[in-house]
Amino acid sequence: MEKLAAIAMNRFGLGAGGQDGSPEALKAQLQGSDPGLESGLFAALLTGQQALDLKRKNDMMILALQKAHDQDDALVRSYASVSDRIRIEDANAQLNFAISTPSGFRERLVWFWANHFSCSRGNQADAFVGAMIREAIRPHVNGKFTDMVLAVERHPAMLIFLQNAGSYGPNSRAGLQHNLGLNENLGRECMELHTVGLQAGYTQTDVTNMAKILTGWGRASSDQGSDTTGFKYFPERHEPGPQTVMGHMFDGGEQAGIDALTFLATYPTTYTHVATKLVRHFVADDPPPRAVRHIASVMRESGGDLAVTSAALVDLPEAWVGEQKLKTPFEYVISLLRAAPLPPALHLTDIPNIMDRLGQPVWNAPLPNGWPDQAAYWAASDSILARIDFAFDYARRLSRAEAPPQPTDIAQAALGPLLRPATYRAIQTAASPAEALTLLFASPEFMRR
Repeated sequence: MEKLAAIAMNRFGLGAGGQDGSPEALKAQLQGSDPGLESGLFAALLTGQQALDLKRKNDMMILALQKAHDQDDALVRSYASVSDRIRIEDANAQLNFAISTPSGFRERLVWFWANHFSCSRGNQADAFVGAMIREAIRPHVNGKFTDMVLAVERHPAMLIFLQNAGSYGPNSRAGLQHNLGLNENLGRECMELHTVGLQAGYTQTDVTNMAKILTGWGRASSDQGSDTTGFKYFPERHEPGPQTVMGHMFDGGEQAGIDALTFLATYPTTYTHVATKLVRHFVADDPPPRAVRHIASVMRESGGDLAVTSAALVDLPEAWVGEQKLKTPFEYVISLLRAAPLPPALHLTDIPNIMDRLGQPVWNAPLPNGWPDQAAYWAASDSILARIDFAFDYARRLSRAEAPPQPTDIAQAALGPLLRPATYRAIQTAASPAEALTLLFASPEFMRR
């Protein structure tokens, strides 16, 4: 394996086992539909609308049990846990796809954008985050940024998480009737985190007006007239009249939200904000200014074409210097499982629990700005020790296979020329295959990408 191929596999892809061995192979993954959606592997998972329907049905059942003073606590808990069951099933499916897909670069982009539009499990959004990623992010990874923004901000997961589903225009018909008011969370975060960034210099008035524009955007079950994701516009909740955001006026109604988000998604500072995050993810914790300017200009000149923008990342010379990034726990676990997959009889079924133990619970970042993409957050000694503990447990499990792979073969396939001579010697002289694998997975070069 050439060094270029090893960097492509680990920096742009998710580790061994993929079609990530050259710049051309990476760019080829930016064509066509999402492989996970095309494969049918997610076909059994619930759409946003189906999740809403099931959640509503279960909430009604819990209410009925409580009204009946039912003493069967286990039965009540079985209904209350429906959100967890939906989330875990979806998380397992998407994690297993990340482990098995040959299109590692494209899949890395899916998880990058899922973190950019971070929607955590809190605020009753648990059951809908996986659907949001499948319905609002995967279809647009090689499309237009504007389309992704619109799909995400309209998805019930985001509307619930940032509490826009309960936001009412103060002067709307429903707001006046029920004395309900505005929630500014979505209006603020769609500007600060998802599009223009703080560098745009917007004001609190802009945030308030953006929140007013987005009133009426909510979620509903299928019998209430929602679309297939569970989105529904409620005109009686919408703040009437035009609103001005960053010097641009938008008329009222549902279209005002679409127009305002399109304006934000194509604003000049949006390209710099997004480019900075992309370069930080694919190049270095401290993004080189020249690389940021280049990616921002590509994004702007292409009209926010994410396939063109992602291909430009591959062309950055700075991206091909090895081992600049410390893997996050997600990247570490996925790359380890790709490098040394278990036979079916020993297959892991608790990957979300593993992610919990390593400090990066799936789809549960502590804040709306997502998980940090810099080593300082992940390099604490207890975090590294948690990885080593997992590596040791996994190595012992793998060594119990009927025909376990040779540790040196795994090392060469996972790292190639990035494998340090000292690590290779330690693997060769280890007391057991399990110890050899632990030394590999705990090595500095395997921890980095």
